[in-house]
Order: sequence, then C-alpha cells, then structure tokens
Amino acid sequence: MESIVDVDYLVVGAGAMGMAFVDALTAHADVSVAVVDRRHGPGGHWLDAYGFVRLHQASAFYGVASTLLGGGRVQSEGPERGLHERARAAEVTEYYARVLAHLVRTGRVVFHGRTEYLGDRRFVSLLSGRRFHAPRARVVDARYLSPDIPLLTPPPFAVEDGAQVVAVNELVRIAQAPAHYVIVGAGKTATDTCVWLLHNGVSPDAITWVRPRDPWLLNRAVVQPDPAVFLGMAADTMAAAAESTSADDVFLRMEEAGIMLRFDTAVTPTMAKTPTLATWELELARTIEDVVRLGHLRAVTPTRLVLDDGEVRVPGGTLVVHCAAEGLKYPGLRPIWSAEAITPQPVRVGFPCFGAALTGYVEATRDDDAEKNRVCQPSPYSDTPGDWATMQVIGGDASLALTRDPDLREWANTTRLNPSRIPEDRADDPAVVAARSRLKEWIAPGRARLAEYAARA
Repeated sequence: MESIVDVDYLVVGAGAMGMAFVDALTAHADVSVAVVDRRHGPGGHWLDAYGFVRLHQASAFYGVASTLLGGGRVQSEGPERGLHERARAAEVTEYYARVLAHLVRTGRVVFHGRTEYLGDRRFVSLLSGRRFHAPRARVVDARYLSPDIPLLTPPPFAVEDGAQVVAVNELVRIAQAPAHYVIVGAGKTATDTCVWLLHNGVSPDAITWVRPRDPWLLNRAVVQPDPAVFLGMAADTMAAAAESTSADDVFLRMEEAGIMLRFDTAVTPTMAKTPTLATWELELARTIEDVVRLGHLRAVTPTRLVLDDGEVRVPGGTLVVHCAAEGLKYPGLRPIWSAEAITPQPVRVGFPCFGAALTGYVEATRDDDAEKNRVCQPSPYSDTPGDWATMQVIGGDASLALTRDPDLREWANTTRLNPSRIPEDRADDPAVVAARSRLKEWIAPGRARLAEYAARA
C-alpha cells in the first residue's frame, strides 16, 4: 500500500545542493516540494563529519541564498585574524535545521528523513516501512555529486590482524596516545587531521603522512567575500595563465602571485582539487618531515605499510588514520535539465551552493528546458592541473551565459553565495574598480591559453 504525496517536485538529497535548490525555487515560485534523505535531517555529509572539521571556505559562500550562514563576521583574533569566519560542523548542521524549519513552515515543503529513494518517484521510510509515491512530481537528483567520506567508506587498503586502523572521526574519541600516527590521504581531510594533531601538541616526529600525490591548495586569504580581493585573485589568475607555458606553469606562476600553496616547494603537485588553506596551516603541515610518496597504500600490518612502490616500517602500536575516501566525485557533466531529472551541479567554478541556488532560480523563472540549459551550464570539478584548465574554460563559458540575461545577472549580483558579486556600495570603490579593470585586461588572453591546455588534457 502506497501513500500518495501530491507535490510538484521530489528532491532526492537534503545536502548542500538540495537545500540550496529548494530554497531558491520556493522563494521565486509558488510550488510544493517533498525532500527525501537517508539521513535523519538536512545537511548531508555534515551530519557525519569528523569533530574538528570546519568549512574550508568563508561561511558566506556556503548554504542557501535566503539565509546567511554565520554573521558575515571578519575574525578578530587567532591565526586567521582578518579573514572571514568559517563555520564548524555543529554550526552548519544547526543552520540547515533552521533553514528546513523555515521551509516547512511555509506549508509548501515536506521533509521525509531516514527515507530511501527507490526510483520512479517512489520512496520508503527506513523507520516505519511506509511506502510513498509522488506520481506527478518532477525529480531533482541532488545526490549526483555527493562526496564519499571516511566514516562511511571502508579503507581502500587491506588491514591485517593486529593493525590499528580508524576512520578520522574516531580521533576525537581515542583514550590513549598511540606510539605513532600514520595519516593516509593527500586531500583536505588528511591535511585537517595533521594540522589538528599538531595544534593539539602531537610532535611532528610522531606523524607519518602517506601522500600518494601532492596537492595544490588555494591560499584562503585570496578567496574572501570582498570583491576587491576575489576579483583581484581572478585577475592575477588570468595574468598567470596568459603568460604561462603549460598547465603546471600556470600553478607555479599563481604560487608566485600568492594564490596557490604547496607543502613542498621541491615537489610539483599533480593534484589540483584546490581546497583552501591558510598559511598558518601550511606552516604547521610542513613540520611533518616523514612524508611517504610511494603510491597508494595497499595493506597495513602491525609494523609495516605496503604501498604501490615499496614498504615502510612503523613502530608497534601505530594508529593508522583513514582519510582516503574519494571525496569529490567525477561522474562527468550532464545537462542539468533532462527528461529524467533535474541534476544540480556547480555552475560558477568551485562554488556548488551558488550553482544549485541558481538552478533553483532558473527552474522557478523559466518554462523551457532547453532555455534553462542554455543559461545554466554545468561546470566540472578538477583533479589535475589539466583538468583545472578545462574547469576554468567551461566555468568561464557558464558564467558568461548567465550574465547575458538581465534577471540572472541581477539575481547573481544580489546573492551572497556568488563570490564575484559586487554590492552596490562597493561598485565605485577604487580597489574594486582597479581589480575589475585588471581582470578585463587579462581575461581574454588568459582564457585563450587555458583553452589550449584544456584541449591537451
């Protein structure tokens, strides 16, 4: 027996992209929405996050268009004094709970938590077993780019009897200091883990870092909710691209300009997912000298690490910390609007919440799917420097497409989620005018050079 849910939209996934879509859609159209999620509440992977995680970008860039995450504050103390605040996991989940409560109070949104989507507009409660059907709803697949996280992903290596391996989440619950730590992974989670351990008094000599690939990281100081700073960074990026000789050279030039960071200046990174990092975090991470670059970890024994290109001995009593989940997904771009579903994806490079909110706004204000796809083009995530060049070209085309429509341009420039917006009171600011002028000077030659690298990727 199925219960009929009579709604206009069925949104599968209440993570960041699903919530941003629903918020913008319902703000601009009188429609009804059912949101289903396997988790008990909104917020997606933040409900399963490790205890010391924080947003790696400024809070103002994250969340939904109608509601600012945090207070838009600049930090006045600590190692990130002068940079915009970054929310902790508890703040993010509480924020999404408030956003959902507001949406439900409108009477146009219903939430089904701990619910499994079965396909064909059908879903079932994992608590009661009740089955539901939304026969006329348009499906919105907000799970397409859902990240894998260590807590919910088995270690991608064998674990022999006697070896101690934990997901990063368990670090906040260990009751006794291990003889040694091995951190497995080269991404933001592994970096967070190393920085947190060092910040809490663990000696750098007590940490081995298994880094299959070295990453490029964005300097957080140049990715801020200030148009002079953000547009200045964009101008410097295009200048670096225009004067470069290869995708790797773009990154080296961006490093010289203070945009990109790397852990070891003797190693040219091959990973370009480019999460943000502060210089104080970089300095701490660099104190770890025992970095293993022998490929991916394949097996752990009580005293050995077995990798693609060799073995490394570790002390007995070593704790191996699994931070090696896939994280970002690369399933390939698809049209956001298709007969099967609406599939929110990033539109402006590196800012998925803005892309999902824009998708919601476009769905609310336009009728023809072909027209929607014309003005709202998906942009990929990057993995390598070559991918990054491709992402910049595709993302640049997407940004140009949305600026050709006056209403989209106006909406984007009033939405805090948009990193390149220029508030009215800053339009004549000399620093903003100078940054815009430099960006206008360099964007064409920069994009032309990036297009060459994208064609080779």
